Amino acid sequence: MSAATDSTQLEPPTPRVLLVDDEVGILNSLRRLLRHEEFEVLTAESAEAALEILEEKPVELIISDARMPGMDGATLLAKVWEKWPKTIRILLTGFADLNTTVKAINAGRIHRYISKPWDDDDLKETVRQWLQFQTADRERQRLEKLTEQQNAELQKLNDQLEARVKARTSELEQTADMLDLAYIELKRSYETCVEVFSTLLTQRYPLTKQTNKAVISLARHIAENFKMGELEREQLVMAAALYNVGKVSWNDTQIHKSAEVMLKTERPAYQKYPTQGEQLLMALEPIQEATRLIGLHQERWDGSGFPNGWQHEVIPPMARVLKIIVDFVELQCGLLLERVLSRDEALVFLRKYAGRWYDPGWIDRIVPYLEREAPDLLELNPNLRALTTAQVKPGMELAHNLHAASGILLLNRGKILSQPLIEKLAAYETSEKARYTLFVKINEPIKEANHGQPAAH
Repeated sequence: MSAATDSTQLEPPTPRVLLVDDEVGILNSLRRLLRHEEFEVLTAESAEAALEILEEKPVELIISDARMPGMDGATLLAKVWEKWPKTIRILLTGFADLNTTVKAINAGRIHRYISKPWDDDDLKETVRQWLQFQTADRERQRLEKLTEQQNAELQKLNDQLEARVKARTSELEQTADMLDLAYIELKRSYETCVEVFSTLLTQRYPLTKQTNKAVISLARHIAENFKMGELEREQLVMAAALYNVGKVSWNDTQIHKSAEVMLKTERPAYQKYPTQGEQLLMALEPIQEATRLIGLHQERWDGSGFPNGWQHEVIPPMARVLKIIVDFVELQCGLLLERVLSRDEALVFLRKYAGRWYDPGWIDRIVPYLEREAPDLLELNPNLRALTTAQVKPGMELAHNLHAASGILLLNRGKILSQPLIEKLAAYETSEKARYTLFVKINEPIKEANHGQPAAH
């Protein structure tokens, strides 16, 4: 109890948030936005003034503008990381400056960056969640210290009372069980923190492209279904939660592009993201093996993947499994191919590329499981429906591009269906001997049909 009490007494009565910007108007706007929050707000008009405040009093979270006269935000946050590594660091930028962002990530180890103009609710929620994360992390450290103290006390008692070991065996076993439970709880808390960070990471994506939650869920269920060991399960789930952290430096345009498009137009940027993710997480000792899986999850069975071009059993087994899970989810979100696939189409794709992209042994085990257990991700989005040509009605709006079986683009996303269009699509189906799946929006009123024609190439 004394250790816990001492740890609590060392904490400030209320958290402090330091805002740094050379524009007084920006500082005033941020102060007004945060004035009703349950923390103290401090402000500084330069990096030097911010460092002086940090020398005088503890600060839990700092938000710094990227571009300031003299010392810029990235340099300031790097100094904060060096002297006060436990302070949460957030970069506020009004420029699409990849170099500044990369510098802040690598040198300042920032936890998040926010673009100007910011969304008020998003900014407040970001600050709240990171302060909650810090509180949880402090509690974890307190419990670890308490566990170390208890272990030391147990060792001392064991040395002093060796003659009475038999009489005290039952009590010591009970204490050991409690410590095991405490250790399990600490591991669970760490996993929870990682998943919270993963959730924050996905906030840059539109709702239909937020994959992390589905990838984590599939990784956890596959690990349980195939009776993986505890260590393998932990590594796979941790890697699933953070597999796309290397995309944090991408701009908004890149975030919305599919891998198919980026590999044609921005191949170097896309091929670097697994390695960048591994580098960003390298300092986190408890997830070193998961970090390695993140760096290798885009390797392919035939050696055509990246970053190393490894093939077959050289690729770690869990990296091969993660590749299958990620592609299955991203195929249904339009992040792998330009065309969004349904669940069944994604399963066909996995089988088609077994022996090329994917380990055929794992495909033979995982795909039947996905056929039985994995939901169609479209079912999780209440605003979309997957319909056949016979089911669509005039006035419905396409939510995704429609391609023919040959791959030719027929209709663009946002197209309003008309009766002549629907009839022409039915004719195309007959000529191709195919069946089209149209993803339509259902949350908007039916609009007057547009009598345009499908795109032909």
